[in-house]
Amino acid sequence: MGGLERGLALLVNTSIPCVVFEDAHLLVVNKPAGLNTHSPAEYAGEGIYDWLRNREPRWSRLAILHRLDKETSGIMVFGKSPQANRSVTRQFTDHSVHKKYLFFTSLRVKSVESSIVSAIVRAGDRYVARPPHKGSKTAETRFRIVRSTPNGTLIEAIPLSGRTHQIRVHAAAQGLPVLGDSLYGGEAAERLYLHAESLSLEHPLTGERLTFSAEPAFEFDIELALRSALIDPDETRAYRLIHGASDRWPDFYLDRVEDYLLCQSTEAAPGKSQRAKISKIMESLTLLGVYHRRLDRGIQKSSLENASPKLLTGNPAPNSFEIRENGLRFLASFEEGYSIGLFLDQRDNRRRILTNHVASGFPLFEDLSANPDVLNVFAYTCSFSVCAAKAGARVTSLDLSKKYLEWGRRNFRANGVDPGAHDFIYGDAFDWMRRLGKKDRRYDFIILDPPTFSRSKQSGTFHVESDYPKLMRFASLLLKPKGVILASSNAAGWKPALFSEAVCRSLQECGRKIAKQHFAPQPPDFPISAEEPGYLKTLWVKVDNDL
Repeated sequence: MGGLERGLALLVNTSIPCVVFEDAHLLVVNKPAGLNTHSPAEYAGEGIYDWLRNREPRWSRLAILHRLDKETSGIMVFGKSPQANRSVTRQFTDHSVHKKYLFFTSLRVKSVESSIVSAIVRAGDRYVARPPHKGSKTAETRFRIVRSTPNGTLIEAIPLSGRTHQIRVHAAAQGLPVLGDSLYGGEAAERLYLHAESLSLEHPLTGERLTFSAEPAFEFDIELALRSALIDPDETRAYRLIHGASDRWPDFYLDRVEDYLLCQSTEAAPGKSQRAKISKIMESLTLLGVYHRRLDRGIQKSSLENASPKLLTGNPAPNSFEIRENGLRFLASFEEGYSIGLFLDQRDNRRRILTNHVASGFPLFEDLSANPDVLNVFAYTCSFSVCAAKAGARVTSLDLSKKYLEWGRRNFRANGVDPGAHDFIYGDAFDWMRRLGKKDRRYDFIILDPPTFSRSKQSGTFHVESDYPKLMRFASLLLKPKGVILASSNAAGWKPALFSEAVCRSLQECGRKIAKQHFAPQPPDFPISAEEPGYLKTLWVKVDNDL
């Protein structure tokens, strides 16, 4: 088994908590609330379909066989083979797929009408139930009370047809709006209390009747439920739990960092509601301590002590400790300034290197028998470098800080990789890329994740938006034919379309022909919304010619 194949074996069997069933034909998942079925726009966050399809090579040909609204949780079925796609699509068309939903209404109900039959028509931004009429398609939903509680009623809904918003429309028509469904008159809540509890169909190969089910998690915090569905805590214990306004907590961000929480807010200390939220999550995850950092650009440029987060409550963390991500280990610290040593929003991009799977139909390295050469510019603590080395590559890590390069060497050792088998270069990025070009060094994969602003004696001031094209030109001179560049930036004001255009134009002006490209947004624990726009942009680009 070659080095890259060993790297692939690390994660190919990694479990994802939301996966309910998988075989050669079907993938069944329990979708969390707050996640779209698919991406709503080119540069928006990934839906669960995009995230799965771009995550594992064996899922690269997934087909969406039915959809759930973003705020609806529950059972979804994807096809993995043409036979499954045909069979399950036919079953949905024939209404032989049996679905059962559960929803909660804030009203206390003793009895409910057994069924409702209507036409469902569009009325502005919503749908309404109308009496069946000539030419209309009827929709039928059967209701049954599961149990009453002091706070409302849990109701079972079985749709005998499949119309947009059918259950929500029919529930509202009976005076039983779903809790959290403000569009259809439901009482305000942190989520839509609607869950696809089970789905029954015939297996596309055997014809056996299969039923897949998942209980609703209405009592869980919606933020924690989403992360718990997508992240295996045995593999990854560093991720974002609350991402500002996208999670209904403006200017408040909360990260899990192994056994600790890192809280970031615009205030000098968390407010009362934020502290209550922190306490609830601490109890749910059984963590040891909480650190807090005030969000202030000026703090990043201040002394090490002032820039570092402060212990808010609980036990202090060691000066240096390991955190798990994608089955690997990285050293972190709350005492080394503004960053802990690992950028959590790049987790999925690091995983793409580990699995050799950038996206559907886009392997990172085509020749798994060779040991590819990788250059990581602005390497920081070398987390990308560790992933490339674990995959079997020879890695050169370049950074302006000796301290961070030594931190990178420790990260190599923490993952059983000899740093002596790889190169660590201290110095200015542009100066060393120029030197490497003169030495005719060429690379299969180049990683460019620069800071938004930096200063060096050799090159002066670096501004990411104005200097990225120059960076791309230097990288182009070092890239082998059929090589790949990871171009990334966290400059919040730089629009994704303009960033992607700048990257591609720079390569083309250097005479490189683009064979493939894939835009990767922030991972789903950093959700993108109108209230909290995306800031991290990554474009993976493969060229197919030499200079």
